[in-house]
Amino acid sequence: MIIGIVAISKNFAIGKDGKLPWHYSADLKFFKQTTTGNAIVMGWNTWKSIGKPLPNRLNIVLTRKREIEDHPDVRVMRSKEEVLELAAALDSDVFIIGGSQAFEAFADEMDKWLVTEVPITVDDADTFMPRNFLDNFELVDRIDLDEELSVNVFQRQ
Repeated sequence: MIIGIVAISKNFAIGKDGKLPWHYSADLKFFKQTTTGNAIVMGWNTWKSIGKPLPNRLNIVLTRKREIEDHPDVRVMRSKEEVLELAAALDSDVFIIGGSQAFEAFADEMDKWLVTEVPITVDDADTFMPRNFLDNFELVDRIDLDEELSVNVFQRQ
């Protein structure tokens, strides 16, 4: 299954200056628990912002031009089609973790979205989710992380 996982603010912000514009340990813990043991796909800018492979996951960096240091837990792929071919052969879920270009590239392939609602507005954000990214999806579950955060689970209709 191909799953998008994202945290968004009230104004659909997802990034500022190449980083998350907030820090919520409950969201980071949920992300880690959810993606561990699976594959994660990220674009070059997200890879740069993380700076290292996330442990216990197959890290896939989708980039046409960039090279990264060889690492046993990281695969560089040059196209969405390469990622989809690999995804079909894996015995795990594939999580698209960002950034905006990766989300856009896989928009038609997503089976599910896990969307953490961040209870703030980020006025000076520079990266946003499109307001219609959940078109053709329906809310099927809600997971409360703590008193401030919850995750909405959307399934493709």
